[in-house]
Amino acid sequence: MSSLQRKIEINKCVINDTSNAYVIAEIGHNHQGSIELCKKTIDAAIEAGASAAKLQKRTNKAIYTKAFYNSPYNSPCAYAPTYGAHREALEFDKSQIEELTTYARKKNFTLFATAFDEASADVIVEVGMPAIKIASGDITNTPLLKYAASFGLPMLVSTGGATLMDVRRAYDAIMPINQQLCLLQCTADYPPLPEQMNLNVISTYRQTFQDVVIGLSDHTVDDLMPIAAFALGARVIEKHFTLDRTMKGSDHAISLDPAGMNFMVQRLRSLGTALGDGFKRRYPCEERGLKKMAKALVAANALPAGHVLRPEDLVAKSPPDGLPPYEKDFFLGCSLLAPLSPDEAILKNHVERPMNGKLCSKSKINCEF
Repeated sequence: MSSLQRKIEINKCVINDTSNAYVIAEIGHNHQGSIELCKKTIDAAIEAGASAAKLQKRTNKAIYTKAFYNSPYNSPCAYAPTYGAHREALEFDKSQIEELTTYARKKNFTLFATAFDEASADVIVEVGMPAIKIASGDITNTPLLKYAASFGLPMLVSTGGATLMDVRRAYDAIMPINQQLCLLQCTADYPPLPEQMNLNVISTYRQTFQDVVIGLSDHTVDDLMPIAAFALGARVIEKHFTLDRTMKGSDHAISLDPAGMNFMVQRLRSLGTALGDGFKRRYPCEERGLKKMAKALVAANALPAGHVLRPEDLVAKSPPDGLPPYEKDFFLGCSLLAPLSPDEAILKNHVERPMNGKLCSKSKINCEF
């Protein structure tokens, strides 16, 4: 299928190969469980120029075993002594998700969320979010993929930790149900090293999955990887976002702050313009420099009338006030109708073709004009 059909539309924003980067400010749980802090973070994402912001939604007791839910959690990032209680402290309920969705909608801004389970997908749909994200950990969770696809909303699926077979399986599960799909290259580490990013997978995805949008979910600490990813064809860029990188929490340190997000957005927009349409052309802005750098064919020495031109008689010099150097072979073996001074530009009406229509040089270029 042609890449011209590679398109998704999120909240009336079309994302395809010719669009600017769709930048998602991933708030995740950087809101610290506070509605007010989350609203401030949404405001900062808007101000920074992000296309959308994203939350996460979990039904914690449904997705963790009891043993894991109740296991001690001694991290300096912990908000409670057990992992389950920690996750609950950072979890918004349906009414809070609805409040935040309404808040963003009133500001004409897109907010959606990652669904970690079917019940969370229900919440995302019921509060009117315009898209669903699936995290890397669920790339092999085809029941959840199919369930999320059934709502017909644009789906963004991270592929961290996956093989190409895993990604193909997910693609095959979703596409018969919902063609509004974006696959995100991702390395599921926080942060990964450059040698673990494998950005060329973006090109692999674009070749393998030619009918879906490709993007990058990035966990590195700056904007280098998103910039490179966009140049490779990624059109969705997801980046963790925080008001303060020193705040308590495991994701703040790898997140962009408002200034960093704004800088990345501006650079991506500039790159989008710079990539152009791929048609090689000469720009008016180049004329001034080329007047000094480009060259024309001129006489190397004083040449008398009747002289039969040889390779050493013509040289290329600036400025380009005559014929371009690629015309040189045209003149070889032709005789001059008038003398030329040193550095004088040679023109086609300066020469005479050989008698009997013979070719002018060993290069077999005819002097007829």
